[in-house]
Amino acid sequence: MKSYAAWMADSIIKRDQNLTDHWGYEYGLTLEGIFEVYKSTKDQKYLDFINKVMDTFIGSDGSIRGYSPDEYNIDHLNNGKMVLKLYELTHEERYLKAAKSLAKQAETHPRTQDKVFWHKMIYPHQIWCDGLYMGAAFLAAFERKVKEQQDFSDVALQFINSYPHLVDAKTGLLYHAYDESKSMYWADKQTGHSAHFWGRAMGWYVMALIDVIELMDESDPLRAKLADILDKCLSALLKVQDPKTHVWYQILDEADRSENYLEASASCMITAALFKAVRLKVFSKISVEELKATYQGLLDQFILETKDGLLNLNKICYVAGLGGKTYRDGSFAYYMSEPIISNEPKGLGPFLFAASEAEKMLAD
Repeated sequence: MKSYAAWMADSIIKRDQNLTDHWGYEYGLTLEGIFEVYKSTKDQKYLDFINKVMDTFIGSDGSIRGYSPDEYNIDHLNNGKMVLKLYELTHEERYLKAAKSLAKQAETHPRTQDKVFWHKMIYPHQIWCDGLYMGAAFLAAFERKVKEQQDFSDVALQFINSYPHLVDAKTGLLYHAYDESKSMYWADKQTGHSAHFWGRAMGWYVMALIDVIELMDESDPLRAKLADILDKCLSALLKVQDPKTHVWYQILDEADRSENYLEASASCMITAALFKAVRLKVFSKISVEELKATYQGLLDQFILETKDGLLNLNKICYVAGLGGKTYRDGSFAYYMSEPIISNEPKGLGPFLFAASEAEKMLAD
């Protein structure tokens, strides 16, 4: 069977995509996906590419180009997971120093009243689904790989305390964000919720959950609590999976609106989380045949081979956020207005995760 994971990683390398213009979480995301291909193939070209990109950021003294801890931007922590992987492989002290500097941000990063990290200093009192992947997942990896004491209590708290603020009691889906102050123009004045269930937001959340669960000991009672939250999230997502294509919409629960569209990054993230959750035996509400159909849906809906023999990943929402600019108001029209592009790193990394997980399972 042809490896779509390796084919996509090769396509990224051959296109020589620019992953070095800023310390962007999406670049680390893509490199982590390529690292999964390296793990399965042991082909040095993948590691060489990762090193080439990361070495434009990590100095010999462990400094990180473009990283400012006093910005208190939770997005800036995500790439630390890739830094930790390189440290495990090379034992170079500069990687450890870089990872420690990122982890240090968490010590003073502002939090909500119930101790969940603010998304950014410029977005005070706000929890975004995205932030759980950027912050909690990195801190879990740091806890497992660097600290001698394995204490996941603060990491688990991020999910346990954010979930009630984000979840919709009727559907089980998660709103994109929550404003504790209820003062933002996109926030409901009674609940603090944003208005819609954005696909990629839930994708970030479930990927974060399963990555953290994988790092925890099975005997840890907090792991069971996180597995319960994951079960609820994935069950809700399966209810809004498109029955014809087996993938997910940009706005998860509004398939009947003509402007809505099947979106690649969210679909790849959810698929990756489903495969991994089944592999780790923390989710059992989907059959292997249904998993196969879900993965095939990614290939059918979003993957296209170019005339040069490379793979394109299409139908990726370029970006979507809340606040900062007044047009980012969380409305349905806003989510439909953002550009839809191909081969954007926020989709490429999750596709590599999904393909790698699927190929592992289907090869067994």
